Amino acid sequence: MNNAVNNEVPGGIWSGTWVAERLGVELLGDDTLTDLLGLALRRNPKRAHLLVSNVLGKHVPQSPSVVYGHGLTLGRRVRDLLGAEEAARAVVLGYAETATGLGHSVADGVGLAPYLHSTRRPVPGVATAGGFEESHSHATSHLLLPEDPALLVGNGPLVLVDDEFSTGNTVLNTIRDLHDRYPRQRYVVVALVDMRSEADAGRLDEFAREIGARVDLVAAASGTVKLPEGVLEKGQDLVARHEVTHLGARGTARSTPTGSQPTHSLTRVELCWPRGLPDGGRHGFTPQHRIRLETALPAMAARLAEALPADARRVHVLGFEELMYAPLRLARELEQITDAEVRYSTTTRSPVLAVDDPGYAIRTRIAFPAHDNPVDGPGERYAYNIAGAGFDAIVAVIDSTADTAELHAPDGLLAQLHAHTPQVLLAVVPSYVPEPLYVPERPPMLPEPLRGPAFSSYAPEDVGWLLQDLSDVTLEAPTEEREEAIQSGGAHYAESLPVEYQPSEQYQRLFHTALDGSAARLAQAVGAVTEIVLAERSPRPVLVSLARAGTPVGVLMRRWAQFRHGLDLPHYAVSIVRGRGIDANALRWLAAHHDPADIVFVDGWTGKGAITRELADAVKEFEESDGITGFDPEIAVLADPGSCVKTYGTREDFLIPSACLNSTVSGLISRTVLRADLVGPNDFHGAKFYRELAGADVSVEFLDAVAATFPEVVEAVDAQTKELLSSDRDPTWEGWAAVERISEEYGIHDVNLVKPGVGETTRVLLRRVPWKILARAGAGADLDHVRLLAEQRGVPVEEVDELPYTCVGLIHPKYTRGATGADGKAVNV
Repeated sequence: MNNAVNNEVPGGIWSGTWVAERLGVELLGDDTLTDLLGLALRRNPKRAHLLVSNVLGKHVPQSPSVVYGHGLTLGRRVRDLLGAEEAARAVVLGYAETATGLGHSVADGVGLAPYLHSTRRPVPGVATAGGFEESHSHATSHLLLPEDPALLVGNGPLVLVDDEFSTGNTVLNTIRDLHDRYPRQRYVVVALVDMRSEADAGRLDEFAREIGARVDLVAAASGTVKLPEGVLEKGQDLVARHEVTHLGARGTARSTPTGSQPTHSLTRVELCWPRGLPDGGRHGFTPQHRIRLETALPAMAARLAEALPADARRVHVLGFEELMYAPLRLARELEQITDAEVRYSTTTRSPVLAVDDPGYAIRTRIAFPAHDNPVDGPGERYAYNIAGAGFDAIVAVIDSTADTAELHAPDGLLAQLHAHTPQVLLAVVPSYVPEPLYVPERPPMLPEPLRGPAFSSYAPEDVGWLLQDLSDVTLEAPTEEREEAIQSGGAHYAESLPVEYQPSEQYQRLFHTALDGSAARLAQAVGAVTEIVLAERSPRPVLVSLARAGTPVGVLMRRWAQFRHGLDLPHYAVSIVRGRGIDANALRWLAAHHDPADIVFVDGWTGKGAITRELADAVKEFEESDGITGFDPEIAVLADPGSCVKTYGTREDFLIPSACLNSTVSGLISRTVLRADLVGPNDFHGAKFYRELAGADVSVEFLDAVAATFPEVVEAVDAQTKELLSSDRDPTWEGWAAVERISEEYGIHDVNLVKPGVGETTRVLLRRVPWKILARAGAGADLDHVRLLAEQRGVPVEEVDELPYTCVGLIHPKYTRGATGADGKAVNV
């Protein structure tokens, strides 16, 4: 067969001519209709003709860019119809099997909408959230199996996507079923072609009035099929006659290559599909999933390209029944990076007559046994318009459920493909099977999180504090007393609180100047670390900041996820104490309400990495004592100057303005307290809410200033994220080595008294008894506030060449009451 794909036929013959002439079928409508559709005959007693799409990627091999582009375009039209606010709340539902890839592409065009497609493959252990019948199909039962049943709950629009809208019965059945369970105000029906008759066209409006909702329709083209009387009987007779005339063994059209054939080989390509990433929308595909897929696609396509024969000029990527989107995206990526002509289609259950005629849409058929252990038992499956098409290589992309003995059998799909191409490649995508929702028994005596405005100046949705309120307890002690007790071993730093530093007017001006100058820089780091978390850590991240320095960062990450992806991420704040570990009761509460694998711990920055190590040890101890596993102790931070973690926005040591202040930039919450007489075995760690400092509070102002720069840093975030994701980010612990060196060099001999980095140095000046400040020679505005605080406290600032941090704060070693600063004055806060 020559020129058989894409309706590229000699003389521009329409691929519906053969059926139209023999049955009297007419296609009436838009000028583009015959470009989008051809005609074939079904082997189906319910309907004689089949509208064969040239751009769906099912029966007719097509450029993957064309296939994906049609779905994206329809999705963007839906987005324009709904408006940005409604589109952000939309959920997209596609139909199995033909529209699973189209629906997913529409979801991408709508703008990161969650996606679900119906399926004919039951999955043990997954509850059915709905179902419906497709009356004219050879296989009628559709199941809805979302991993998260809440996916279909909500007031946002539901967008239903099918390849064609003919009578409207399937869509109406779906909406009726879902509206009874999950009523909403608006539906949008999307199809490549709207082929309803005049009588059927009015049913949609009547149905909308019946259920009291708005129903819109978006289609790439519209028209009708004019059928003569007795067309079903004529079609069945025509199929019966041509089955014998045109088909050979196992139903394969007589276009099988003749003569001697080259030796064939099978190459299995390891895609390295991201762990836990769904293979499609059978159980739901979220915006987080899409981010992970987009990140992984280039490397997976590169593996396919590397496995192709060097001389391959025409390559076909063949998907598998409902598995349409993943092969489509792989094919499109492959098309971008190779010089070969790439085409895409998928196998199908649909039995269609093949006639090798340029005026007929299905020129050849490859038939093979079902190979995915179907519930309806053994039977034939088909691949159309591939035999005799002259492909130099065919890449079969299937899910692991279908990688069975039947696939590799002598009459299986791979063997059938071998008859028509010198090279067959097999790429297997892991079949995604949802785990049961993790809902362990809630531990007793643990209260719900504290929220603003009752506790903190943050909005209640910004953060939930897994802490107990100790606001009525006097916990503050003079700095000198605290330092003496801490260094002598008489008390732990978490058993009391320093007196809250009240900034002078000059220092407040410096804070605002620093914020104005660094907001965009900080926003870029926020965006980058959030994108890495979404790409690598969890498709459903739950942000858990380490109170209190991590809390503003967690709120900003949450805001970025909302701004960029429309995500509403849960966010909590917990206590971690050096030498005492993380609050185990907080971990128990989190495990009772979320999957531990989704927890992402957040902090502002790393110094020498002490808290990083503390958290790793604490999580290990918690798992051993409680038997609750799955928490990942890797901290996500804005800045990692110490090279202590893998998940960060930058490794530069720069001024994070929230480090300039204490509670007044952290929701008016104190640092956390752990004292035996205040915190019992079933209590969260404690903290105070300094309501009396509301007049000086800049917590929300800080967040708003940074978030206001999000739109201007999007491109920079994308570039930075791409660079970070492709780079070696393994920790080197350079900071720890530098701290040990400084400790010895300055005769301190205790690494806990060396506080590296701008953030840690600021904390030393605000809370501890500083001895001296080491500043990197030439450090600029990032240290203005440090110099001012040092001047106020009479602490010398010593410039040092080749310092690995911008600055390092040294706590006075072997502190005794009455220590003095460099000027001889008593050291006081």
